[in-house]
Amino acid sequence: MNAQNDTLTRLLMQDRRASYYRLRGGFPVLFAGATYWGVLTAAGYFANQYTWFLIALLGSGAIFPAALFYSKVFRIDFMQDRTSVTSVLLPAFIAMLLFWPMAIAALWEAPAIFPLIMAIGLSLHFPVIGWAYGRTAIYSAHALFRAIIVFVIWWKLPEHRLTLLPLSVTAIYLLTALIVVVDSNRFRDVERPVLD
Repeated sequence: MNAQNDTLTRLLMQDRRASYYRLRGGFPVLFAGATYWGVLTAAGYFANQYTWFLIALLGSGAIFPAALFYSKVFRIDFMQDRTSVTSVLLPAFIAMLLFWPMAIAALWEAPAIFPLIMAIGLSLHFPVIGWAYGRTAIYSAHALFRAIIVFVIWWKLPEHRLTLLPLSVTAIYLLTALIVVVDSNRFRDVERPVLD
């Protein structure tokens, strides 16, 4: 039984890492996140708080279409790629989306906390995405560093909650994209396992 479990574990990891290489760590999705937060950074400098909140709310719906656009540009069709763990993605996204009631409640009762909730809430699925690629540490580090950095900015630099806070998230997205593109090259020779 242990030999079967070891074989299954090895094949599962092989499948996950082969996907990581094929999809280059999902960097088009990371670019979409960076674009969203980049727009919020610009809005922080040029728009009022109400407009920033509106862009944050409505613009979040543009992240997925932007990811599809970048996937076409870079010819990385993450929508068609299927692995043995693809089914974990839906529960991961459902869990992430549960932050929305808190974000909306913050807009009603404590608007100053809204940017912090958005910055952390939109990253709650990253550890699971990392697990699906067999690279939990990289994606978990993204979420953890992001949470720490935006909290410190929110707490210590309140006048920069609509500028430096989204700029830091943009930078973290771009750094993560660079890391996963470089790191995914390590798995160039990993073949997708053939399961009977």
